[in-house]
Amino acid sequence: MSQLQRIAIAPSQFQQGQILLTKEQQHYLGRVLRLREGDRFIAMDGKGKWWLAQLAGELAQVLEQLLVGETELPVSITLMVALPKGNGFDEVVRCCTELGVTCIAPVLSDRTLLDPSPQKLERWRRIAAEAAEQSERSFVPTILEPVAFNTSLSFANSQQYICVARGEFPHLKDCLQHKQQMTNDKIVITTGPEGGWTTQEIENAIASGFQPVSLGRRILRAVTAPVVALSLITAAYEV
Repeated sequence: MSQLQRIAIAPSQFQQGQILLTKEQQHYLGRVLRLREGDRFIAMDGKGKWWLAQLAGELAQVLEQLLVGETELPVSITLMVALPKGNGFDEVVRCCTELGVTCIAPVLSDRTLLDPSPQKLERWRRIAAEAAEQSERSFVPTILEPVAFNTSLSFANSQQYICVARGEFPHLKDCLQHKQQMTNDKIVITTGPEGGWTTQEIENAIASGFQPVSLGRRILRAVTAPVVALSLITAAYEV
C-alpha cells in the first residue's frame, strides 16, 4: 500500500461505505495526482483510521479499512509558538507536523508583529493535513486559534518548557533524558518571537510551572527554534 497516494478527509465525509469528495479533493485526485475512474488511493480521517478507496466520480467507494502502522510518538506534544512575521508559520506547521507534534497553539506575545486573519488559520490547518498525508501519520495535528501568550499558560499533568535564547538554563535534551522513560506523557513546549520573550513573559511562564530551557549556544530564528525543539523531543522519545 505504500505506493498509493494518501488524502486526508473529514470524518463526516465517510458515509455508508462511501467517501463524499469535496470539489478540491476531486481536483487534487484527478488533475494533480492524475487518478482516473477505478484508481485506488488511501483515505485517512486524521483520527487514526485509514481506508483503501476506489475513485468513482464525485465520490470514492471504500474497499476495506486498513491497519494503521505505528507512526505516532508515545508522548503528546503541544507546541506553543509566538507567531513569526510573514509566512514563516507555514513552514513551522509543516515541519512540526512531520516531526510528530500533536497540537500547535499560535500565540501573540508582546513582540509579535503578525495579526493573523481567519484565512490564515484555515491555511495552517490545510498545511497540517497535507503534511500528515506526506509523512504517513495516523493523526492530523490540531491547530488552535491564536491567543495571547499570558492567557494560554494553564496546563495540567504535563512537562512544561519555555525555550529562552539567552541565560544560563539547562539544555532541553538534558531535561528530556530524565523523563524519556515515561510513556503516554504530555509535553508542552513554547518558543518565542523575533527578539525573544520579554522578562515579564518568562516570569509569568515560570510562575505557571514552565521550566526555562536552552536550545543551544546559538541564537535561532523564530521559525527554526520550534523545529529544533521538536527534533530533540522526537530523538528522545522515538522508539
